[in-house]
Amino acid sequence: MQQGKCRRSIRLPQYDYTNTGAYFVTICAQNHQCLLGNISNGEMILSDSGIMVHRWYQFLESKFDNLICDYFVCMPNHVHFIIQLGQAHWPAPTKVSLNEIVHWFKTMTTNNYIRGVKEKGWTRFDKRLWQRNYWERVIRNEAELQKFRNYILNNPLRWHLDRLNPINQ
Repeated sequence: MQQGKCRRSIRLPQYDYTNTGAYFVTICAQNHQCLLGNISNGEMILSDSGIMVHRWYQFLESKFDNLICDYFVCMPNHVHFIIQLGQAHWPAPTKVSLNEIVHWFKTMTTNNYIRGVKEKGWTRFDKRLWQRNYWERVIRNEAELQKFRNYILNNPLRWHLDRLNPINQ
């Protein structure tokens, strides 16, 4: 057995993350570094890097044909989004898991961010853009879906209370 930190999985045991349904996802910047913009008067003002991250979220539907992008918010140091995995279209694509989708999103945004550092002078990050893991919630019904949509819509207004806000850490 390898020595070092053991990371506890936050995934549901025995749950198939290729299942049709809606998923709420949170991905945090490494060290909660505020790289994606700032909040002004309860409104998120995206930096160029935040705009880039939002574009990659929107591109998910083009990359994965059984995925629908629902709600999204880019905060200064994290993103929240809802995606819906649906029935495969014809011709039937390979089923893709939530983990594969998040991994692809993190890879594409990291690579694009590195180009922004080199070509546009974006703020450098320490070792990695995103934290190694991410948080997800399988949305179980319409009431939960609406609750998470409202959370996303109101997140910038509640930034002053957010535990991910550096002033609250």
